[in-house]
Amino acid sequence: MTGEHDLGAPSLFSVGTSGEVGNRLFLLHVEQGSTSLTMKVEKQQVGVLASYLARIVRELGRPAHLPEDLDFDVDDDPDWVVGTIGVSYDEDTDRLVVVVEEAADEDAAGVVARIALTREQAAAFAIRATRLVEAGRPPCPLCGLPLDPSGHDCPRTNGHRPPVT
Repeated sequence: MTGEHDLGAPSLFSVGTSGEVGNRLFLLHVEQGSTSLTMKVEKQQVGVLASYLARIVRELGRPAHLPEDLDFDVDDDPDWVVGTIGVSYDEDTDRLVVVVEEAADEDAAGVVARIALTREQAAAFAIRATRLVEAGRPPCPLCGLPLDPSGHDCPRTNGHRPPVT
């Protein structure tokens, strides 16, 4: 998939997961009219985006009623893999603009999506994304890496003893 998508008034901007905790696939999803995009994204990218959007919304002031239905079909195959995500604020339209770029080869032009969110959409996304990220594996108290249900070789112990849980 190549090209640019300018989504100035999306009806849905959400995040979802597929798979079991510890092996989840994170997906960003946006819909506007007949356009529907699903993008594979890393858990850390989701967490940083949620934190950043929440901070901007706090600085701008409390939004009105938040959208409640952020569900989408997570069985969709992603259209592309996200490389970078940028955020800006458009004061003229009072929208937070999320720019999502495909992880592409240096020689190839990747896909770019510009998604203009209302404060309400940004706040609802931040809440949902934070909940999904925090629902993952708990961190190891010694090294901070995720604890797997099957065990954890903690680098702080050189593999000699299991970490305290």
